[in-house]
Amino acid sequence: MKGVLAVGALFLLSGCASRELYESIQASNRFECDKLPPSQYEACIAQTVQPYDDYDRERRAIESDEN
Repeated sequence: MKGVLAVGALFLLSGCASRELYESIQASNRFECDKLPPSQYEACIAQTVQPYDDYDRERRAIESDEN
């Protein structure tokens, strides 16, 4: 899961994430959550539910703040 998160972070930082990539990473993260014990599952899933549009809006706001 850390590898997937690292790849996701790389794309987040570069600003090159597309909807398909974002959704693919989220799906992969949810798959990894299925491997966790019930005590950790809910917290893991909670990190994978942000819709792409919300993510993209936040990403654009960060980019505009940096410029």
